[in-house]
Amino acid sequence: MESRLLSRASTITGFPQLRPKLSRESVNVSFASSKPIGALGGGGNLIWGRQLRPALLLESSSVSKREILKPVSAAASSPAEGGSDSAGDAKIAPVGFFEKYPALVTGFFFFMWYFLNVIFNILNKKIYNYFPYPYFVSVIHLFVGVVYCLVSWAVGLPKRAPMDSNLLKLLIPVAVCHALGHVTSNVSFAAVAVSFTHTIKALEPFFNAAASQFILGQSIPFTLWLSLAPVVIGVSMASLTELSFNWTGFISAMISNISFTYRSIYSKKAMTDMDSTNVYAYISIIALFVCIPPAIILEGPQLIKHGFGDAIAKVGMTKFISDLFWVGMFYHLYNQLATNTLERVAPLTHAVGNVLKRVFVIGFSILIFGNKISTQTGIGTVIAIAGVAIYSFIKARMEEEKRQMKAA
Repeated sequence: MESRLLSRASTITGFPQLRPKLSRESVNVSFASSKPIGALGGGGNLIWGRQLRPALLLESSSVSKREILKPVSAAASSPAEGGSDSAGDAKIAPVGFFEKYPALVTGFFFFMWYFLNVIFNILNKKIYNYFPYPYFVSVIHLFVGVVYCLVSWAVGLPKRAPMDSNLLKLLIPVAVCHALGHVTSNVSFAAVAVSFTHTIKALEPFFNAAASQFILGQSIPFTLWLSLAPVVIGVSMASLTELSFNWTGFISAMISNISFTYRSIYSKKAMTDMDSTNVYAYISIIALFVCIPPAIILEGPQLIKHGFGDAIAKVGMTKFISDLFWVGMFYHLYNQLATNTLERVAPLTHAVGNVLKRVFVIGFSILIFGNKISTQTGIGTVIAIAGVAIYSFIKARMEEEKRQMKAA
């Protein structure tokens, strides 16, 4: 609603056209103390999702964001109250495609999220089949994404949100956990089948619940704990008979779960008015600097000695560089699009989307790579995914009930 009021206010053609009933103080607060640094278009764009939030569209001076937004709303509504003539002075911006067909756009976002995620996982595993250096590849993922963000900021899509020392202190723990979770996920992808890594990563809700209960001190209902039992049982069944099982892949996937759990905890402490696109860009930049030292120390000598040479000998220089570039692009775009997609939907839809995404990735990876799985592994994977679905639905309904109680 605020964004609509802002867009309406921004279409007022001139100050003299407004009714004199507006006081000079309210005019000074809403216009002189702030200047637009971004514009609302007909809708977001497909890569960046939503436009910047209203609080970020105005660069405030000493006045707080709330103080700025309220007079603007008043300025947009006061003329209508004062008389019908001045109400016509404020033109209503035309409705864009994104506002006209929200369900269609959200559906397309989900499709692109799944598509990019599947392509990333397939290409990533193909690279590891001839270039088994997960620390270096993890750096490439983040490096390509950071370059993409810098270019996007340079052209103003989106506008770069300012960073200060306080916000940096909040984002550093989030970025460190993101970096650790990302690297360990890739170590697991390189060591075992993609389907097995994603089955292990289905345990992430269990770690989230444990962290909420024992670290944040939040009370987790018994029904929620009970819904996690199938996840643990399913993952255990799949692990015992997984043909590609090794301890490196298993332990790395578990560390990834723990890292992303702590990332969620720190993210809650680092709540900010900055839009998700800019937040993810800053996290990617910090995470890149975190990932570079381990890659140099652990894989640098091997890469210089024979790693790069072996990869180029197998697939050629052009394909090697092309694969690294595209896997980095797909990694960044699917993560960014996932964030923008989940911003558009309710918690229950969010839960369904996450479960279906994992099913898509596991299914397509088995088809593409022809991984042989035992009957017990297949049953265990299905049980684990079903458990995640039940847990997600229960948790989403609980969050919805809390929201309704607060609204009431």
